[in-house]
Amino acid sequence: MAHAHPGHRRASRWPALAGLVGELLLTGGLVVLLFVVYELFVTDLLNEGKQSDLSQQLHAQWDESTGTPGTTPRADLTGGAFAVLYIPRLGLDYQRVVLDGTSEKQLSQGPGHYEGTALPGEPGNVGLAGHRVGKGSPFLDLDQLRPGDPIVVETVDSWFVYRVLGDVATGDLTADPSGIPGQQIVRPTDVQVLSPTPNGPENAAPTGSYLTLTTCHPRFSARQRLVIHARLDGAAIAKTAEPDGPPALSER
Repeated sequence: MAHAHPGHRRASRWPALAGLVGELLLTGGLVVLLFVVYELFVTDLLNEGKQSDLSQQLHAQWDESTGTPGTTPRADLTGGAFAVLYIPRLGLDYQRVVLDGTSEKQLSQGPGHYEGTALPGEPGNVGLAGHRVGKGSPFLDLDQLRPGDPIVVETVDSWFVYRVLGDVATGDLTADPSGIPGQQIVRPTDVQVLSPTPNGPENAAPTGSYLTLTTCHPRFSARQRLVIHARLDGAAIAKTAEPDGPPALSER
């Protein structure tokens, strides 16, 4: 009786093994692709519904409440929605409900307010974080902001207009007379960008009223942070005087 040579048996296994490895790689690739599609597109669609619900709930709450114009009561902050952010440079229809807190629970719904930073209209630095890609991608295009661009924050009874720092005449984001850049790329550990005066001492008194937006950089990576700094432009604008918002909402 003839016997197959051991080398032939080993050789016959390789095509089957290669086919199995190929199937596993293909399946793994499809799983990764589906995950990417989910993160980039499905979560954005889901977030649209969340933002719509949050906006309706927040405005209904505001309609029932009375506050002191020009302030955002801390008592209202319980991890839920408390403000609406408008960035006309990113579209005249750009608006995002802001939640209190920066855990994934909040950031999966919209931009979140850093605990311990100022509230809109207060002296100090209002710190807001947001996803750049996925979960609504609220801060996807922050790198498009230019010096002087308005960033408007709506609260229960007031509007606040902040303007991106830098030299408006030249468009240089790093040339603001205050020495605070309108845009920075920093490490995740560089938390001084959220100091009462951006990039200043953590415990020093603020030199003005600022707004800082942070998001991941570059896109699809959390290696660094893209940071935008803006300064309050004038006093609070009461909704009783401007129910539809300040003229800055129409600037692009």
